[in-house]
Amino acid sequence: MLKIICVAMLFAVPGGMLFLLDSDVDPLKELERRAKVAARNTRDKKGIHLRLEELGKSSGRDYEDFRIRQFGFSASGSALVMVLTLMSNHSLIMVLILASLTGAILYVMIDRELSSQIKKRRQIIEAEFPAVIEMLTLAIAAGETPMSAILRMAESADGELPKEFGTVIAAVRAGEPLHSSLDSMGRRIKSVMIRRFIDAVVTATLRGAPLIEVLSRHAVEARAHQRNIVLNAAGKAEISMMIPVVFLILPISILFALWPSLANLNLFAN
Repeated sequence: MLKIICVAMLFAVPGGMLFLLDSDVDPLKELERRAKVAARNTRDKKGIHLRLEELGKSSGRDYEDFRIRQFGFSASGSALVMVLTLMSNHSLIMVLILASLTGAILYVMIDRELSSQIKKRRQIIEAEFPAVIEMLTLAIAAGETPMSAILRMAESADGELPKEFGTVIAAVRAGEPLHSSLDSMGRRIKSVMIRRFIDAVVTATLRGAPLIEVLSRHAVEARAHQRNIVLNAAGKAEISMMIPVVFLILPISILFALWPSLANLNLFAN
């Protein structure tokens, strides 16, 4: 009886879509409108807007696409697990538990994927930061203004940080002040090192302080920070390399060294 109800529900979904197609309302537009209303009415408790903005996806369409992908994968996985468990003659409670667990796992996995993308992009930006700051220092020391140096960096360099400088240039061309667009960049990246650099540059620009000294100091600090990151990564890699040596190579070496003696002892015992 339960299988018949599920099959009827599966056939009811295409029937409902056909009913919508026969009506005067476009179903795709109606679904898009409902998604927009739901996105406005629901509270963004996990800061999806801010996390997508850090990846350069600040429009409402990007948020809707992420939510549709997240809920769509969760619902599809739950439905697939429900159909498979019903076909294998499991109980209704087991079907509901497995379907709920599958949906929750897919939901969390997509959220974790977004967090890992943000973390990876932040690491790339921090790795590019020393070279970019040194190039800005050379450009300003050669006589260029901060605006022209940032523009040259955005047009000639490749990477995530030059893309952020390109966003700053686009905001300045749209009429926003340079210090305000730089401050927005610092809030968007969510990096302590970038935030300190932006604050120092904005303060030096507004107060008329020498900008080359500020950039040189931050370039030295960025190089030291990057060196510490490399040393920490090397230390972790050294520890991870000791695991196969201690638990695999060393026991086998000891076994090969002791095996002839153990074989001779067995011969003498016999």
